[in-house]
Amino acid sequence: MKTIEKSYSKESFERWGDTSAYRELEQKTKNYTKEKWSEANDGVMAIFADFAVCKESDAEADSNEAQALVAKLQTHITDNYYTCTDEILAGLGKMYVADERFKENIDKCGEGTAEFVSDAITAYTKKI
Repeated sequence: MKTIEKSYSKESFERWGDTSAYRELEQKTKNYTKEKWSEANDGVMAIFADFAVCKESDAEADSNEAQALVAKLQTHITDNYYTCTDEILAGLGKMYVADERFKENIDKCGEGTAEFVSDAITAYTKKI
């Protein structure tokens, strides 16, 4: 699996380089080792795998279980990358299904996982 700092760095800078979240990402991750990047990125994928299990259990995107996973994802992003506001989280949810690269990567956890995550994020950000 490619790491975020290498595979999307140029594109990320072009899209979000002038945002405070991007500056926070640069500051927070400037001393990350390869192992720390792997730990952070693997943590995101583990949460997506948990979403896949939740989806397979026939839980709804607005269920308590799915909503707890959204909160866990938001906290993980904030702890490891940048402050993931509800607005940013909502944008990520849309990107997870709109950008085929993200969708394909998330769906490695199980077909339809990206859509489920997106729907769960939508439900979560509407509640707040």
